[in-house]
Formats: sequence, C-alpha cells, structure tokens
Amino acid sequence: MAHIKFLDETCRDGQQSLWGMRMQAGMAYPALPIIDETGYSTISLAGSSLFEVLVRHCREDPWAGLDLMMGQIRKTPVRGGIRSNGSVTFGFTPDSLMDLWMERLCVHGVRSWWIYDVLFNIEKMARLAKHSKKYGCKVAGTMLYTVSPVHTDEFWSDKADKLSAIPEVDSLLLYDTGGVLDRDRIKTLVPALLAKSRGKPLELHSNNMLGQSAKAYVDAVEFGVSVLHTAARSMANGPSIPSIDVMVRNMELLGHTHDIDKSKLKPVSDHFERVGKAAGYLVNQNYEYDITSLRHQVPGGMMGTLRNQLVAQNMLEKLPEVLEEVATVRRELGYPAMATPFAQLVGTLAVLNIVTGRRYGAVPDEVIQYAAGFYGDPPAPIDPAAMDKIMSAPRAKEILANPPPQPDLDDLKRQHGTQDEDELILKALVPAADIAKMRLTGPPARDFPALSSPELKQVERLMKVAATPYVRLKTETMEVTVRR
Repeated sequence: MAHIKFLDETCRDGQQSLWGMRMQAGMAYPALPIIDETGYSTISLAGSSLFEVLVRHCREDPWAGLDLMMGQIRKTPVRGGIRSNGSVTFGFTPDSLMDLWMERLCVHGVRSWWIYDVLFNIEKMARLAKHSKKYGCKVAGTMLYTVSPVHTDEFWSDKADKLSAIPEVDSLLLYDTGGVLDRDRIKTLVPALLAKSRGKPLELHSNNMLGQSAKAYVDAVEFGVSVLHTAARSMANGPSIPSIDVMVRNMELLGHTHDIDKSKLKPVSDHFERVGKAAGYLVNQNYEYDITSLRHQVPGGMMGTLRNQLVAQNMLEKLPEVLEEVATVRRELGYPAMATPFAQLVGTLAVLNIVTGRRYGAVPDEVIQYAAGFYGDPPAPIDPAAMDKIMSAPRAKEILANPPPQPDLDDLKRQHGTQDEDELILKALVPAADIAKMRLTGPPARDFPALSSPELKQVERLMKVAATPYVRLKTETMEVTVRR
C-alpha cells in the first residue's frame, strides 16, 4: 500500500473551470485557513490568466488580493503556474517578463510551481525551474496529456526523460485537460513515465470532462502515481477535477494512507457552494460520458469560450458542428495538445471556419506564428494543404518577417513607464484603461455577501429582461438598486 498526497485545486483549477477565473479574494478568504489545516501537500492558487480576469472583469487588484489570501495560508506551500513562453497572451511574452512574473510571485509567497510548455521547449522550462530555486521552490515539470496517433508511450517517456533530467525539477505532473485517460492507457503510460522519472514522484491532474477521472485516479495510483489533484466537492467534477471527498474515501478503501483531516472538508465545500450560488456561478457539477469529447478534446475552460463566441454571432446551434471542426483543425495542425494557447488557437480557428463558411478564410496571427514554428515544433507535420492556406493569409509575410522581440527588463520598464515591478506585470499584460478602472474600486473585500431572498431573486429576474442601466426595487421595508 502507498501513502498518497493530495494537492488542492479548489481556488485555481476548480474556480477556473467552473467560475471562469472570476474568484475574487473575498470569496475564498474565510475558507483558506481551513484548507491550510486540512493536510494538503500543496495549495494551487496563482496564474497569469487569473490576474487578467480579475483586473478586466472583476475590477480587483490581483496583487492585493493575492496578498490577502496568502496571509490566510500559514503552513501549506502555495503553487503558481507558468507557461514557458507566455503569460496572459496567446502569443509570446519576452523571457525577461516571464522571469519577472515568476520572481514577483515568489516575493509574494509562492513556493511551488508547475511549469509547462505544450510543445516542450525544454530549455525554456529549465531556465524557469532554475530561476525558482533562488526562492527555494519545488517544481513540477508538466506534460499536457493528449490523445493522437503521435502521442505514444515512446513520445511521453521521452518527455519524462528530458524533464526529469533537469536538476531543479522535483516531480513530474501528468496533466489531462480533456479527462480522457482510462485504465487501458494508464497501465502502459504510467509505468513508462516512472521508468524515466529518475525516482521523482508522479502527480496526476485530470479534468472530469467524461465523468471518468476518479476511476483514472484509482488506476493511476495502482500503477505508481503518488500525488492526486482534487478540489472541494462543490467545486469539483464536470469540467473541474475529482473531489477530495471521494478520492480520500477511495484511497482508504484500497488500503492507502493520507494526511487529510476529513472533518475540514465539508465546511470548505459548504462555503464555496454558498458563494457560488450567490454569485450565479456553477457548483456541484457532474458530466455524463460523451464520446464526442474524445474527438475534440476541448478542455472545460475553453468550452465556455466557444459557446460565448457563437452566442455573439447568434449561432449557438452551430456548437456541435464547431466541435467537429475543432477535431479536424487539430489534426490538420499536427495534433497540438488542447491546452493554452493551442486550445484557444484551434478553437477560434474552428469557429471562424464555421461562422464565415470559408475554411482558413480568416487566419488569426497566432495560427500563422504557430505554423511558422515560433512556438516550437508541432507534434506532427502540419497538413500541407492547411499550411498553404495559412501562409497565403494577408498577414503571413509581415508576421514571418517579424519574429517575437526579446526586450530586457530595463527596456520593458522604459516602455511601460514604471519602475514598480508588480505594476509592470499588470501593464504588460492588461490594457491601461482596465487597470485605471480597477484602481477606482478600492482594496479587495475580505468576504462575499452570500445572501439570498425573494426580493433579490426578483431583482435578478428583472435585470435579465431590463434594457435600462439599472433596476430599482422598493418595498415598505427596503430599497435595492442594482447597476450594470
């Protein structure tokens, strides 16, 4: 029997998958001390896209919010996530800014990292891993799992070998965004990875898109995985990951040991259920097994983006056709793993193909950069006909003539007009107008009003049909005004 460690994803992937990354500090603040005392090996919390959403959509200072949350976590290491060559943008971020992003999160308290690159630019991953050691961080070298004819056991064992050879990498993370891992795949894949891991532990993260990720976790532990990523029950499942509740019980039934204090689980789940319902976000999700997910492998967070793009065109009924097109485009582009940025690139191109009625008639700049090799080498060669269409796009020649620049930190400070490095991160990632609006809202709150009443429900219904910029509800005992 084994001792299984659990990593908490409630406030990172859980809320990213269910709440669209809109978890403000006050939504988590009361629950974080309980999570901290639960017995997790690590708490996953920070990511660059989360920062962008907080600024642009929630008008909350992400640095202040992070400090507020970090003050509630006294004993458990906090993990941040980083893509080797990009932060918020689907394009490229200069190496100097990637190094600064990692350093500033370390200054704010992060002591664990998962570092990934969908196309496995190993040198860039190694540079960041080494950089994190200045702050004594642990590093998980990450493999974004996907299914295709080229992603064989040999492919993955080669990546595990290269990542585990990096001295600063402490563990390997198999990250299954589509939730497609099953026992038949696990029984050969996990031993192949462990054979090349140099004794470093193997973590597993699987978004429960097909409703089979808890079973995959059980099977993976049998074959040697020792760290499982979970979330509080109300923030688990569906496009999120399995719940800590079911996985602790499963491990106990199988005779494995763990460090989790089960008495802490329900209060955390109840808290996020109240907050999620009050905010109108998804909680308590479950997905049925739908084999179309095996074809397109769209991750949970991206599915909402596809829907929103089609809603904007009044073409939501085209979603099944878009998902079929996603599978076709992914094959034509050489089977990139469906994770940031390629899930977005493949998905957006598929939507454009369907909406315009002309395949590759409108090609985003990032797809041209991908085809040009700016991101790295695709897993398989790009379909020649698709390559011809991409390189015939109006912007292709200009993009090919202008590879991504690599300004140093002093250049970036001059460009953005600031010596404050936290502010530089924001200015480099988010439009100035959004930062200005954020500054007007004041400091982050320490709680979130999880209130509900017949009057508030009535206001909510009115807001959905009202064309005016605000709705006012007045009774004998109260008056409520809601502005857009």
